[in-house]
This record gives sequence, structure tokens and C-alpha cells, in this order.
Amino acid sequence: MVNDLKKKMVFLTGPRQVGKTYLARQIMQLFRKPQYLNYDNVIDAGILKKMSWPADSDLLVFDEIHKMKNWKNYIKGVFDSKPAGQSILVTGSAKLELFRKTGDSLAGRYFNLRLNPVTPDELTEFSISPADKLDFVLTFGGFPEPLTDALESDRETAINSLRRWENQYYSNVLRNDIMELSRIQELSSMNLLAEMLRSRTGSPLSSLALSEDLQISPHTVKKYVGILENLYAVFLIKPYNRNIARSILKEPKVYFYDCARAGGNEGVKLENLVAVSLLKKVQYMQDVKGLNVELNYLRTRDGREVDFAIIGDHKIHTLIEVKLSDHKPSQSLAYFSAKFPDARAIQIVKNLYREETIGNIEILNAAERLADPSFLTDL
Repeated sequence: MVNDLKKKMVFLTGPRQVGKTYLARQIMQLFRKPQYLNYDNVIDAGILKKMSWPADSDLLVFDEIHKMKNWKNYIKGVFDSKPAGQSILVTGSAKLELFRKTGDSLAGRYFNLRLNPVTPDELTEFSISPADKLDFVLTFGGFPEPLTDALESDRETAINSLRRWENQYYSNVLRNDIMELSRIQELSSMNLLAEMLRSRTGSPLSSLALSEDLQISPHTVKKYVGILENLYAVFLIKPYNRNIARSILKEPKVYFYDCARAGGNEGVKLENLVAVSLLKKVQYMQDVKGLNVELNYLRTRDGREVDFAIIGDHKIHTLIEVKLSDHKPSQSLAYFSAKFPDARAIQIVKNLYREETIGNIEILNAAERLADPSFLTDL
């Protein structure tokens, strides 16, 4: 990020309370005269409107700047007129991500970096087993506050802290963001949709079926899901649709950024965590390395499915199936592995006695591999 800041602005996006401000302040320590300005702060807002920060500031951090009227033109003007050697870091969530997706006149002036919740491979500072790391993230999610509380307190206290955090986060924080992107009349339907999606974690998402349950149109369902995406409540993984396009279903699968919110049994929660871990890897390769990489899944009309496929330059590089206890290769994974023999085939299993390779399919221990920082870099 520091190198990127020397060339262009950096937009740091991600869910609320995922650690963007904390990371920004860590970056500030690497500069001589940084300035942090939050538009939610009355004094900071006045400085921003007057552009009265010290002229020799070598790093400007703009937080919540998207709440300013005509903020895009404002940032463009600041960037185009800034003195040599001054860097600009912009942090935000919903509206900033929506702007990034739609594009604007700021194109070519910034790099976008995405920050996601914590996964087991990042818990290197804690002297606990890989199995415990997996359990903590599955139970408490990857948001820093509830996860840190869990790692530093007893189980009962941690559970209580998680409930309090969830009540505050999903009742207040996301509610305010929803109001920025939609109308108050839509709030009730969106809250109900968000709850319904929990029971559909890891399943193909049918807008028609949801519209019948919610008594709204399929178009409105898609709109609401899009808002939840922009709020970083959920993310969608689309089916791979090249080479076997006619045999693939079109519906995306839905997952939660917060693993603790995923519905279903332990296997579904594990699949959600693997989805978040893979999403982070793919976004890193996109944002930092500029690679043409996507995260998809495979499913044919006759029911053969592989949970995840990493696609690079329109070719399948890795096939990944997630299982709770089954050490035998999935028939669907074997089918697609034979169809795409150049792809690495992996079955990640939580309750596994011993890792092994059967044919060309690697049967791997979920706790050991997800806690290994080098594992995801090898995919």
C-alpha cells in the first residue's frame, strides 16, 4: 500500500468495523506529517471543506469523505492540485464501494484495495492450535472486536460479547447504511431478506423464490441483494460459464462476510469460511497483482457440483470441495477433475484423520490448511 500511495490515491474499502481505520493509522506511522480527517467529526469536516490542513502534510487520510456533497469532484480537485510528495488515502464502505463498481472521472487516479474479515491463517500472534483457530473464527466470525474478545476471555463472556456486538452492528450500523442506499419503506423487507439469506448460505440464489416469500418482485429482490452486497453483508459467487455454459445453472451462491452469521449446520459454516478465505486470496491477486482471477463454482443441471473454482485467464486452475467429515473424494469433484485434468483438485475436510492423495485429488485437513498462511498462496 505504501508504494501505491507514492503513485496514486488509494481507496481502502471493506465492511464497517473490519479494521480500515486501524490499518490507516498504522500506515500513518510510516509518514513524517500525516493528517487524519474524518468527515463525521465536526472539526475535521470544517478543515476538509476549507482544505485548511497543513500544506506540508505528506499523507492525507480521508475517512467517510463520501458523505460530503460532490465528494468525487472534491477528491479529484485535491488530487490534481496536491503538492509533490503528498499521498492520499481514502477509506470507506458502502457508497465508496458502489462508486468503485460504477466508475467515474476518478478513473486512473487511484488504486483500490479491499480489506476483509480475519481468517485462521492471520491468527499467527496467538499460541493456539490450528483446530482452535478454526473453531474461534467459525463461532465468532472474523470481525476484530468479537474475535479479539473471544481470544482473550472465557467462552461465556465471549459469547455474550458477540451477541452484544451483533445487536449493535446489525441493528444500528447496517441500518444506517441501508438508509443511505434505499428508502425507509424498504428497511423491513431488506431486514427480512437478510435473515432469509442466512438459511440459504452456500445455496444457489433464486430471486423468483425469494420474491414469492417476500411478496415483492424478483427485480426488487435483486436490487436488495445488491444493496446488501455493497454494504458488505453478503457476497455472491457466480457459476463458471465457459466451455460447459449450457449445462451450468445461472444462479449465484450467497455467503456472508461474517462467518458467525452463516446459517445451516457446521458443514455450511465451514463452507462459508472457506468462501471468505478464497475471496480474500482472489481479491488480493486482483488488487495487488493485477491478475485476471475470479472465484466461481460449478454445478450442472443434473446436480453435479463443486463448491469453488479459481479461474485464471478464463481457465480453471483449482477445484475445491468442502466436506465436514467425508474423506472419500466427492463424485462431483472426481467428475470435474476428469473434465479439467490440468486443474488442481482439493477436498478440504474438517474431521480428517490423515491427509492423503487419491488419484489426483488431494484430501486436506481444514484446520491445518486454513491456518497455514502459505496454503492459500499456493492455490
